[in-house]
Amino acid sequence: MATHLAAFLPEKGQPIEVREKQTLKPGPEELLIDVKAIALNPIDWKQRDFGFAIANYPAVIGSDISGVVLEAGSNVSATFKPGTRVTAFAPTFFAQGAPDYGAFQQRPIIPATNAAPIPEYLSFKEAAVLPMAYATTWAGWSTIGVPRTTSYSPSDKQGLLVWGGSSSVGSAVIQSAKLLGFTVYATASAKHHEYVKSLGASKVFDYKEPNVEDAIIKAGKEDGLTFQYGYDAVGATQSCQTILKALKGDGTARLASAPHPNPDAPTIEGVEAKFVAAAVDENARKEQFSFIFNTWLKERLEKREIVPSPRIQVVEGGLHGINKGLDILKAGVSATKLVLEL
Repeated sequence: MATHLAAFLPEKGQPIEVREKQTLKPGPEELLIDVKAIALNPIDWKQRDFGFAIANYPAVIGSDISGVVLEAGSNVSATFKPGTRVTAFAPTFFAQGAPDYGAFQQRPIIPATNAAPIPEYLSFKEAAVLPMAYATTWAGWSTIGVPRTTSYSPSDKQGLLVWGGSSSVGSAVIQSAKLLGFTVYATASAKHHEYVKSLGASKVFDYKEPNVEDAIIKAGKEDGLTFQYGYDAVGATQSCQTILKALKGDGTARLASAPHPNPDAPTIEGVEAKFVAAAVDENARKEQFSFIFNTWLKERLEKREIVPSPRIQVVEGGLHGINKGLDILKAGVSATKLVLEL
């Protein structure tokens, strides 16, 4: 029986342990991936420490991988024939930590809807940072009703606010919003302003400045922009709502919030904040992920219209470096994505 190494979470709040696991064959609509790189996300250390979205132990968690297709199920298209280089979103949340589907292992099972082939110009470590960021980005657009077919031109004067532009999700949101035709305003620390502009933001504001809300509102009015939509990547719902209220024009403005909005925070008339979530219905989620990965991400990478972001920091040790990487992430990083190479 074939085996591979996997990083198991034995119990809630315990260190992750690397040991052998049986290698399974993929189902009809699944892929078996030989993982080359894993990217870490803040939710990973929260799952380790607090048991979020885990039904049973031992569990295998983690979401972001890149690698090579070893085997494809009978119903999978030839796009994912063995040997294909891919980036993929491991469904650990929806599988509730079931060991076969977590990213923290050498050979996970991945739904084909959650994978995108990657061009040769992209390294495995670069490709690994894409899945969670763009799945969350597009879940946000769906949550607040931004159509997939959105295609504004600069003359439409449609602005979009991104709070937390140098974060993993924020940087993906900026690139996606720019491709949809929005004029993007973003916030970030002053040291990251030029980087965030390079991703497609028209103007970047220092969120640490005491009058940053007023500065954004003033700039939006001077530029003649209407902000019907916003995306809070880091948890600044009140500031985002204040800005959107001032710049929304007619109708209701909508804010996608990657962190859960504070339920006790006062609401602001004319602005609706919604928590970003993938489709609850399994079939709807499959369709959503198929669009994100099989179509949108595949095409954008082929055309070189997006770049991996933010900057990558490699954590040494492969699977054995996961606990160290999660501890670094827990302590806090800025404009940095931690990646392990296998």
